Amino acid sequence: MKNIIKQLLLLLPLLLLTSCFDILDKINVKADGSGEYSLILNASKSKTRLASISKMETINGKKVPKRSEIEAKINEAARIFKATPGISNVKTSMDFDNYIIKLSCNFKKIENINAGLEQLKAKNIVGKMVPVQLYSQSPEKKTFTRNKVSSFKNDYDKMSKADKEVFNDAKYTSVMQFENTIKTQTNNSYLLSPNKKAVKLEAHVLDFILQKKQLQNTILFQ
Repeated sequence: MKNIIKQLLLLLPLLLLTSCFDILDKINVKADGSGEYSLILNASKSKTRLASISKMETINGKKVPKRSEIEAKINEAARIFKATPGISNVKTSMDFDNYIIKLSCNFKKIENINAGLEQLKAKNIVGKMVPVQLYSQSPEKKTFTRNKVSSFKNDYDKMSKADKEVFNDAKYTSVMQFENTIKTQTNNSYLLSPNKKAVKLEAHVLDFILQKKQLQNTILFQ
């Protein structure tokens, strides 16, 4: 299925069913470059609607994934991450009463996350157009970068009205926390914490698709 949600998101079968979901993408990086990565997909605001949809075979011409299919995809993603060098302590949780899915892991360096995503793409767990080189770090230059990702505006413009509605209330939040103190950043859309050790970007998914906001950010540490 050539659907932009498949191209943008992990563990997406849940998100195909509703426009009211939140994505939290969070990293916590220690001074030595190691850290923790977590991804939370939260559709609890639509749990009543999702409970009804889950009993259907199709919606908007698309097959409704069964709970077992969602669990299998998440478990396969976890297995692949566990097999990626530099990644450890992989954990998943699936709350099908409130429709909240979590995946977390530890990494030796942030590029390990990129490698894990590459493997997910190679195994067709995520779509071919999912960006995988999300982060990079240079200890020598004291920088951490959230890399630029391609725009999917052209794909969005070609979607049906029903498919576009999936994005109406979808929200995305990126949180990056560090042990080192931040000196400067190149994207001031990210809010800097009072202690200057974290940044946060929150917006509707459509803001990124339509390029009203950018994820790219290079952080320089003191």
